[in-house]
Amino acid sequence: MTLPDTAHKLRGRFIVLDGPEGCGKSTQSRLLLERLESLNVSTLPVRDPGTTRIGEKVRALLLDPANLEMGMRSEMLLYMAARAQMMAEVILPALDLGKTVLCDRFVSSTLAYQVGGDGITAEQIRQIADVAIKGRWPDLTVILDMPTDRSFARVRREKDRIEQRPPEYHAKVRENYLAQAKADPIRYRVVSAEGTIEEVRERLWRTLTGAF
Repeated sequence: MTLPDTAHKLRGRFIVLDGPEGCGKSTQSRLLLERLESLNVSTLPVRDPGTTRIGEKVRALLLDPANLEMGMRSEMLLYMAARAQMMAEVILPALDLGKTVLCDRFVSSTLAYQVGGDGITAEQIRQIADVAIKGRWPDLTVILDMPTDRSFARVRREKDRIEQRPPEYHAKVRENYLAQAKADPIRYRVVSAEGTIEEVRERLWRTLTGAF
């Protein structure tokens, strides 16, 4: 495949990078953005939750370790509220202009971190998400995967409210990510996040360009 062909296939796509804590999403998102821009693919990077003024306020509320009393349903709905704002204000307008949107986390995170909490089902999450995102689901969600003990060992900074949860919770999160990808092999791909940054970068690129 030539570079012009690759650029054409990736333009206007809604792509999500997701995965457990410490898997390298932020680094790989940055490297992927640089690569897309080198191909003259106009790309908008966003993060979920966040990006908008309202979304960043919700993000701070969600991740603040002081908010330990927050219930799982409240947590899930706050993520959806921030997502709804980002979709309406940023993502949908960018897609309408033909831009590629590169999102760090999305509904796939809610389906990994909040499903099962306080009896919340995956179907309930999908129904609420469909309203929040106006039915515009990602074209592709790439899960960067690695064993929980090794991914968590990479988290060097002070852990946020959700990162402070016990290891068994995060092991279940990883299982939930992999289950999503297994259930929807058309819109999901799993990429190993183990190895050097460059090895993961090339692995991710091969997966991305082979998906469309």
